[in-house]
Amino acid sequence: MTYISYLYFFGFVAVVYPLYLVCPKKQKWMVLFAGSCLFSIILDGFLAVCLLVTSLAAFFCGKLLTKLQEGFNTAKKDLSKDEKKQLKAKVTKKKKAVVASGTIISLSSLVVLKYTGFFEGIFNSVSGIFGGIQLPLITFALPLGISYYTLQAIGYIVDTYRGKYKAETNFAKLVLFISFFPQITEGPIGRYDKLMPQLVEGHKYTNENFTGGATLIFWGLFKKLVISDRASYMVAEVFDNYTKYGGVIVFTATILYTIQLYTDFSGCIDVMSGTARMFGIKLESNFRQPFFSKSVGEFWRRWHITLGTWFKDYVFYPVSLSAPVMNLSKASTKHMSKFMAGVVPSAFALFVVWLGTGLWHGASMKYVMYGLYYFIIMLIGTLLEPVFVKLSSKLRIDRKGKIMSFLAVVRTLILVNIGMTMFRADSLEECGAIVSRCFVNININDIVYGTIFSLGTDKHDFLAILIGVLIMLIVAVMKEKGTDVLSGVANGKIYIKWPVMMGLIIAVFVFGAYGPGYGFVENIYAQF
Repeated sequence: MTYISYLYFFGFVAVVYPLYLVCPKKQKWMVLFAGSCLFSIILDGFLAVCLLVTSLAAFFCGKLLTKLQEGFNTAKKDLSKDEKKQLKAKVTKKKKAVVASGTIISLSSLVVLKYTGFFEGIFNSVSGIFGGIQLPLITFALPLGISYYTLQAIGYIVDTYRGKYKAETNFAKLVLFISFFPQITEGPIGRYDKLMPQLVEGHKYTNENFTGGATLIFWGLFKKLVISDRASYMVAEVFDNYTKYGGVIVFTATILYTIQLYTDFSGCIDVMSGTARMFGIKLESNFRQPFFSKSVGEFWRRWHITLGTWFKDYVFYPVSLSAPVMNLSKASTKHMSKFMAGVVPSAFALFVVWLGTGLWHGASMKYVMYGLYYFIIMLIGTLLEPVFVKLSSKLRIDRKGKIMSFLAVVRTLILVNIGMTMFRADSLEECGAIVSRCFVNININDIVYGTIFSLGTDKHDFLAILIGVLIMLIVAVMKEKGTDVLSGVANGKIYIKWPVMMGLIIAVFVFGAYGPGYGFVENIYAQF
């Protein structure tokens, strides 16, 4: 069962939603809990087992952390200043051990299932150099959503350690937080303090929630079925057989893949957010017009936002404040310029973040290099920033002017498109071959004589994609300028709301790529 299937809407949501509405307010969360458990079991029975293990680890670690903190708060009242300091150090040490244990248990399923083959491959490569033993490669079926709910559980444990909130005392409620069905397979990655109050509050039906949710759902289906899935056929053909085609076709396929990935991922997120909205629950925003970014760093602050903020809060800051990095910072201050002394420690933390981001996406060197690709670009940008500032000042160039801003957006799009090609290619070597292929055998006749329209995505598909992208661009431009079209439609007058809604529904059913002649296209980010 996927988020874009008839079974999901008419066999699952159509049952859970009415039950939620008729259930008494204090018991509404139980409907969400039961629905989320059922959804996990339907998706994959093994997923339910992994969820249970992670939830148990988070629950007991959270309770123990709160107990340790409360014990310290009680004991310190009768202690001297030095005794408080000593006791605090002991308690902190115990709390860190609890966090470490909870993190290891939470990560265990993910590491074993996702990274066993990767680490075996590294061992075999190193062992092969010295003529050592070779391990048989073992691969496992990866339960959907494991990378998302694992980070969510770890975030909960760490925030409890930091004293951001007390631990949840109801195990079923914590399971609901970790496994809430609209976000289990692709995120967004939720935070306990923002999501949990909404899950247990118990919301009644409102036209605003229903129409807002329905609008988001059909907007997401429009992006997924009309744009992404139509683009997928040419993308698959060209990436699998790129040596057969010239530069025009290969370049077009790389652009189409970037469009496919964005509309697939953001479209599915819209469907999930729309579903949650119907229940009165607002999920975290995961995209904010990323293709208007003027730098790669800005792009990643607008793309997969909840993953980026998770790594910032739970990896970047802890690494930056760790003893080794603090010592590195002190050493840098003594031996380097003020600028470089600031760059070196943050670069080290950023390296760890992007290494982790790459590995999160997949267990292969391709994904490791995918993460490091963005790290290198961002580091180069930081190192060259003083040069750019001086140069633009000398040449009297307004870097914030319209022309320079436009060029910055174009530059970012080119760099991101190369990164997306790396993401889609089967290996780094293939990525290099595909990018270089964009500049050879350039033949405009591939467009003139229609060769480009015979690769799975015909001219009617291209027209639908073009119109869909233009509509999406208009909506994005207006949102960038402060006008949220979708919210305006959902909350607008009936003579605006229903025509737009019906237009979306008709577009999905008439122009969507599904049914006879179209194969089912898996959600790209669900595999992570």
